[in-house]
Amino acid sequence: MNNNILAVLQSKMPTFSKGQRRLAQYITESYDKAAFMTASRLGKVVGVSESTVVRFAVELGFDGYPSMQKAIQEMVANRLTSVQRIEVTNDRIGDQDIISSVLQTDIEKLRKTDETLDRDEFQTAVNAILKAKRVYILGVRSAATLANFLGYYLNYMFRNVHIVTASGAGEMFEQIVGVGPEDAVIAFSFPRYSSTTAKGAQYCRSTGATVIGVTDSRLSPLGQACDHVLLAKSDMVSLVDSLVAPLSLVNALIVALAAKREKELGQTFTALEHIWEEYNVYEKQDDTL
Repeated sequence: MNNNILAVLQSKMPTFSKGQRRLAQYITESYDKAAFMTASRLGKVVGVSESTVVRFAVELGFDGYPSMQKAIQEMVANRLTSVQRIEVTNDRIGDQDIISSVLQTDIEKLRKTDETLDRDEFQTAVNAILKAKRVYILGVRSAATLANFLGYYLNYMFRNVHIVTASGAGEMFEQIVGVGPEDAVIAFSFPRYSSTTAKGAQYCRSTGATVIGVTDSRLSPLGQACDHVLLAKSDMVSLVDSLVAPLSLVNALIVALAAKREKELGQTFTALEHIWEEYNVYEKQDDTL
């Protein structure tokens, strides 16, 4: 099946029936909206039955409507502008309660991440980090939040952690120029995919470093540039990138690494507790309240 569904629609256009042609034209012209419609809603918008939409997907070579919808979603993931994201999000939510809609969407992303995450790949990534001489963490723009969060905790476990959040390719390469075969690189990228992160991962891999990508698809620019890919679902259309599932995956990484470094962490935090107490780093809890 051709990954570019628009090219498939164009090539098959002469063979379509009248209803199929309307479907093809709508998808071609409004793929940003069609990607998130149910078969029933798409049919209603175009003026054909739901069964016609399902048969149309099968005729295109998909095993059903969900597969075609996923193909359209993957295609538009990196094409939507911020304005289009706002329009699509508003169209999807409509008159629904915003809080419930957003929370339910995030819950669904967590569920799908749990179902699809490769446990063996996850453990391989953990082992690569544990044996690395240095750990580099790459994440730019909104993904910088993930990189900083992971880096904050890894700094308690390892002595040589480098957090790279430079959004410019030049500045990023200046910070990763020393990467080598003994190092592990953890990179984050979600739609709209940063070209800087993908280029940085490609460079690190070319030096022999073990590159671990945390992204939403193995076919994403980052996914194709990594040795190991940890998949986490992210909302690809909202103006605010949903990083709930990726952050939960980061939590799992931290917990898995901490379990392997329990003795060292115990010593580190014993020393830190004394320092925090001496310098009043944290507010003391008043037991009388």
